[in-house]
Amino acid sequence: MECPPPPVTRFAPSPNGRLHLGHALSAIVAHDLAKAGGEQFLLRIEDIDGPRSRPELADEFRRDLTWLGLEWEEVPAQSTRLESYAAAAEALKARGLIYPCTCTRSEIEAAGARPGLEGLIYPGTCKHRPPDPSRPAAWRLDAARALAETGPLVWDDALAGPQAVDLAGLGDVVLVRKDLPASYHLAVTLDDAADGVTLVTRGEDLFAASHVHRTLQALLGLPVPRWHHHPLLLDSEGQKLAKRRGSPALAERREAGEDGLVLAEQLRLQQFVLGT
Repeated sequence: MECPPPPVTRFAPSPNGRLHLGHALSAIVAHDLAKAGGEQFLLRIEDIDGPRSRPELADEFRRDLTWLGLEWEEVPAQSTRLESYAAAAEALKARGLIYPCTCTRSEIEAAGARPGLEGLIYPGTCKHRPPDPSRPAAWRLDAARALAETGPLVWDDALAGPQAVDLAGLGDVVLVRKDLPASYHLAVTLDDAADGVTLVTRGEDLFAASHVHRTLQALLGLPVPRWHHHPLLLDSEGQKLAKRRGSPALAERREAGEDGLVLAEQLRLQQFVLGT
């Protein structure tokens, strides 16, 4: 059995809100996996979320990670990589693997879209009709055509084992947003390849996204990493910690004088409870 490569991991926060304990756990898991294997732990700032991105938060993130006792190598932020996203999108367009979609969220709901793993599954309204140049368009992956080209695919999760790619629960996901040069799916896949990431470490809420990312790797001829989707920290209501739910910020705890090294050790112990 072939041994996996040494783990080059990354932590890739978006500066549209402050980091909380869930982020800290994810960063610590990635950091410790890389350091245990004698390899790199990378920090990448995912800062292409339009006006929601706040540059000052990137410095706050660095202070938070230092407070937790983590050491990293920083790689270029997403805002420096727009040309690579555009080139990949053009290559997919030229092969007929993505198509323009002008539908709004309300139009998708009105079309009777069924729930999927990442919200409503797009019903394909725009797939076979001429584009409307008067309306802004996103670009969606033609999942059926993509998988017909790639054939069966498998990706490997360190905790869950081998996974056969299945896009049925996701549908034709957006790869280029109406307002941004790339969606999360396209940008993170290209970035991880460019940064030499060999172990994509992130929360299990992004497990389904890896089906899309493995597909894009096959379509674009990119290297295939392993994945490590760790369990999530939950709040008192059993919900995952989230910026939009007002989960306490690491910066608030740091500024209040809490010991970050102690907190990091507590989170390491929590990993064993969660089974990461």
